[in-house]
Amino acid sequence: MFVGHGLLAFAIAASVAHRRGWSTDRALAVGILAGLFGTLPDIDMAYALFGLAAGAEGLFAASDAFWEAASVVHRAVTHSLVLGAIAAVGFAAWRARTTNAMGQTRIWLGAVVLAFTALLGSVFLTSGPLAAAIVTIFLLGGLAIVHVAGSLDFGPGIVLSTALLGLLTHPFGDLFTGSPPQFLYPLDVTILADRVLLHPDPTLHLLGAFFVELATIWLALVAVAHLRGWQLLPRVRPRAALGVGYAGAVFAIPAPTLQVSWPFVFSVLGVGLIAVPIRLRRQVGDRWYTVVTALTAVTLAGLAYATAYSLVG
Repeated sequence: MFVGHGLLAFAIAASVAHRRGWSTDRALAVGILAGLFGTLPDIDMAYALFGLAAGAEGLFAASDAFWEAASVVHRAVTHSLVLGAIAAVGFAAWRARTTNAMGQTRIWLGAVVLAFTALLGSVFLTSGPLAAAIVTIFLLGGLAIVHVAGSLDFGPGIVLSTALLGLLTHPFGDLFTGSPPQFLYPLDVTILADRVLLHPDPTLHLLGAFFVELATIWLALVAVAHLRGWQLLPRVRPRAALGVGYAGAVFAIPAPTLQVSWPFVFSVLGVGLIAVPIRLRRQVGDRWYTVVTALTAVTLAGLAYATAYSLVG
């Protein structure tokens, strides 16, 4: 769900802005801002680079080391609704400090220091220096997004609303894969002890999560098409039908699960690449034909594989 988090926030923010009468460019810009905030919690994956730096030999060993390191901090502190709300206020206050008079700037700067100190202090006392370091990276990433908001001439109100949208929707996208986020960290309250099960068969569950991700991508694409006044169907090239042939992969790759998903993920995404002719990829004016055709091919491939697996299995 790495991509889906940001695209969901993008689609919601851009659509709401458009319905409020904003211009297409401003609606897209606020959607991008929300999408950046929606992706921010996964900055905790930076710690996984230590797994790669450990010097694991071979692709599979490196992959295992990467995810083992990631599991130490992923979906913990940065995925908290409590910390997300406080951080959003801090980000808005940081933006407000540059849009007010000197006296008011000091007040807003004090609010930022108070919010961020409370975050870092509570995390350090609850989980130690590693978690506090991850939150520091998270806050720095958020301030970088606030800088983007400033370059787009968005005020603190937009920063607050897009940050809340992105940061508070993100954890719910992780309910289908891995362990549920610690929604109310640092409070010792468990909302969900296990992931939401889409199907008792582990392969069908994985496929269900895959289609949830695809649905969020399509939602963002539909939002862009609506804002631009495009029709998506005419942009689908016939080669997208190649995705149907992916049904044969049921005999060629191991049945994917959350534990072993990479053969399915990489091969099904490869179908989207194959479905788009090299000539079309090189034509900048046709980039949306490329995106729509590739995504259609991947969607058909996923449906074909799921159908074949259900019949064979």
